[in-house]
Formats: sequence, structure tokens, C-alpha cells
Amino acid sequence: MNDLTDVYNELIMEHSMNSYNKKKLEKADYEEKGHNPNCGDEITLELKLDGNVIGDMAFLGHGCAISQASTSIMIDTLKGKTIEEAKEIIKTFIEMIKRETKNEEDLKKLEDAIAFKNVSNMPARVKCALLAWHTMEDILNKK
Repeated sequence: MNDLTDVYNELIMEHSMNSYNKKKLEKADYEEKGHNPNCGDEITLELKLDGNVIGDMAFLGHGCAISQASTSIMIDTLKGKTIEEAKEIIKTFIEMIKRETKNEEDLKKLEDAIAFKNVSNMPARVKCALLAWHTMEDILNKK
């Protein structure tokens, strides 16, 4: 179990420090700001749709390692998915963080985002991990 935790921690650190998803998106269809006043995390998510599929995503902003990594990994997870698939994945991620699901089949849909499972044990970090996911949910609910 410890080895897995180490892998997840490395993944989070890697995404928080060198995210290739942190950039400006040319001609984005949607842009939404997310802000966590508790710790000052701020992101701007940009989304480009290709019909009903998430064609491209990127983000700009600043914040703690967890919020930055969660945003980057969310982008990797949702890119190429349909809007319906994305909504389902977002719902599952939020339920995992809030400890409302432990269904292994559902959690598999999260791909690398499962790395944030242990954040549910750190109440002060829950909002950091959820910031991007709630912001993305806002974008998709406007569709």
C-alpha cells in the first residue's frame, strides 16, 4: 500500500510543478474562473469542444500543489471524453473526495485522478482538490 501512496504523491508533485496543461488555449469556447478563498487558490479553466467531445483544455492560475495537480490531472482525465462521460467522471471524483463512494468499478473511471483518494482524509485539502472539478462542472452545466 505504501508503494502506491508514493506513486500517487510523485504524480501529484510532478503535475503541480511541471504541468504541460498550464497554458493559454487559443480560441477557447468556454472560460471559467475558480477561486478558493480559504487558501487563495485561483484558476481559469479553458475548454474547447469538438461537437459533444472535449477537444482540448488548459488552465492558468496559482495555488497549492494539490489544487494545481488536481487541475492538471483532471484535464488529462477529461480530454477526449464526451460531455456526458465528463459529467459522470466529475460526479465520481467529487463522491470519492467526499467519501460518498468506494465502488472500485466507478473509481476506475477516474484514471490518474484516483491519486487524490487520500485527500478525503485531509479536510483542509478537500476544497483544494475539488476546485477545478467544481469549476468544470459549472462550465458543463451551462451547456
